[in-house]
Amino acid sequence: MKSAGWLRKMPERFLTHTLRQHPQGARVAQMLAAAIEAVEPAQAVANAMRCQGARLAVGGQNLKLEEFEQIYLIGAGKASAPMARAAAQILGAWLTRGIIITKDGHLETGSLPGVEILEASHPLPDARGVAGTRKVIELLQTAGEQTLVICVLSGGGSALLTAPTPGVSLEALRHLTDQLLASGASIHEINTIRKHLSQIKGGQLAKLAYPAALVTLILSDVVGDDLDIIASGPTVADPGTIADAAAILAQYGLDAPGTLVETPKPGDPVFERVQNVLVGTNRLAADAAVKSWGAEGKVLRTDLVGEARRAGEWLSAQFDTMPRGACCLVGGETTVTLSGRGEGLGGRNQEVALAAVRRLSGMADEILITLATDGGDGPTDAAGAVVTGDTLARADKLGLNPDDFLRRHDAYHFFDALDDLLKPGPTRTNVNDLNFLIRSHSPASP
Repeated sequence: MKSAGWLRKMPERFLTHTLRQHPQGARVAQMLAAAIEAVEPAQAVANAMRCQGARLAVGGQNLKLEEFEQIYLIGAGKASAPMARAAAQILGAWLTRGIIITKDGHLETGSLPGVEILEASHPLPDARGVAGTRKVIELLQTAGEQTLVICVLSGGGSALLTAPTPGVSLEALRHLTDQLLASGASIHEINTIRKHLSQIKGGQLAKLAYPAALVTLILSDVVGDDLDIIASGPTVADPGTIADAAAILAQYGLDAPGTLVETPKPGDPVFERVQNVLVGTNRLAADAAVKSWGAEGKVLRTDLVGEARRAGEWLSAQFDTMPRGACCLVGGETTVTLSGRGEGLGGRNQEVALAAVRRLSGMADEILITLATDGGDGPTDAAGAVVTGDTLARADKLGLNPDDFLRRHDAYHFFDALDDLLKPGPTRTNVNDLNFLIRSHSPASP
């Protein structure tokens, strides 16, 4: 399965002011595109699932399709539309019906016969997500022992697949989600709470589908690729408890907007016919970027977490030990704890970049690039930013003080004024963030 046409044009979408001027700019842009293409969702699904006649091979399992009376396709996430397209094409006439919920702006051109693709809000859930999830639940309630359910999940699924527990309003859930995002809570902590305020997260989708056979194809946006955390693990047994969720709420001084409910645990019979298959990861994207760069490329780590500004300081310090010509990749996902009024605009990747501006000042042969692989960093149209040793001097000429912008969490307007925001548009994939540390052979060398 070939990548979509827009993906083949991706390199030019990464050319900011700095990369257009830099001798290695085109090479760098090509590397960023290679990372995204390696986790293109449709291809990831095609790699994991094949249909020959009436036999479906998926994740090491062979299913006889003629044994099923109906085959449903469901899913949610930023990458769910292309994942669903690939799955529907593979299943062909065997597919009975499908319902997919994706983020606003992540629809694909062309319809899928028998598959309803809906849009909803992210990162805060909205009424459209609730309505779409209700349709998914109603479809699953018609599933029986002779039903096969194919589920496609990616990052963003937690907000898009929303069914609050009885007594919990959508408004209250939105408010709690907003508080957790602003608090600097990790995705593991946030999703642990989400599971216990939901009728579908934390293995409860598998419970709804039981006794149907359920195969879930998962594109990971979680550091460590914990299946029970990705999209809040709707088809995975939940090792967490109500007590865990309550402890996290207490840690951040928050209250549950309703009664926390328990989730299905490992060993529950509802998981007997469930298969979860990981089809794409941050490491896969990082490895592809390194391969594109060549022998001098290296993946340092893919588990970077913590405060974005601390991560920016750590990343900029890595240049001290990097050999010339090297490109080092660091994957992960940081957080931003809003201080003061937090009146600025930005995202974790932009804040990582802004925190490195002062330390990289005057370094003529270093480039730091931060990238959200889904193409959207925070509530902005940017995916990240580019920093070099010239960034601070250029900012000074415009009267921009990076410390002031960092204090306001306003990285977007800082880098926008310099034309150094990455704006590739929605990539329709999502495998966390990538940070690229590039040290040229010399300032003027290719």
